[in-house]
Amino acid sequence: MEPTLEQVINWVREAALMAQQMRGEGLQVRHKSKADLVTEADTAIEAFMINKIHESFPGHSVNAEETGQHDGDQEHEWFIDPIDGTLNYAHGLPLYSISVAYAHRGEVKLGVIANPPMQEYFTAEAGKGSWLNGKPIGVSETRELIDSMLITGFRYHLLDTPRSNINNFIRLSHEVQTVRRLGSAALDLAYVACGRVEGFWEIALNPWDVAAGILLIREAGGIVSTLHGEGHLLKGSVDILAANPVIFPKLQTILREERAKTF
Repeated sequence: MEPTLEQVINWVREAALMAQQMRGEGLQVRHKSKADLVTEADTAIEAFMINKIHESFPGHSVNAEETGQHDGDQEHEWFIDPIDGTLNYAHGLPLYSISVAYAHRGEVKLGVIANPPMQEYFTAEAGKGSWLNGKPIGVSETRELIDSMLITGFRYHLLDTPRSNINNFIRLSHEVQTVRRLGSAALDLAYVACGRVEGFWEIALNPWDVAAGILLIREAGGIVSTLHGEGHLLKGSVDILAANPVIFPKLQTILREERAKTF
């Protein structure tokens, strides 16, 4: 038995309401590391989503940000990021998301990314397209780098290493119209899918950050792959590149050039 998109959307809508209510009640916040927070909303929403999955699909496995791997049938795997952009959420910045994806035999079949403050629900089903609040979406048709807006991010623990992403940021800042850092990788991918930006790349993300966004972009006509053709998008540490089909190879070439200078 497999889930339906409508089922997942309903769960995420409930979770989004929880996030908004808890944000207004005065959050309890603790540090996972120096620059990484977790709030009571992260843990409550994750528990809520896992409970919904286990009630409906008790044999499925779950990969979630706060509690890790929940063993089950690996042919049916869920990816949950209860609050992607926790720093934004904790500070009251309305750029955060709830991201849930379902994969069958390693292929993402359903994906939902919600931005609760904006009441935006990005949804996708394999072979059936991508949608924003029920309306079909597609990637940007921009063809030139100089006309492109990109999004990226920087992992705190990599800042003083060759994998800091800073050189990539500097190089591409000279090649494109602008590069933004918004603080929620799932939302960044959703913005590529709906054409608000032309591309996104980042280093050392996690499968729960990207699973739903991968499907959204592919169903919206875009391209997503590992940054340098190494590793896996749904396992381990994820280096990712996503863009519309014309901009993607141009970004790939530049990022490979920058990598060759470093390693």
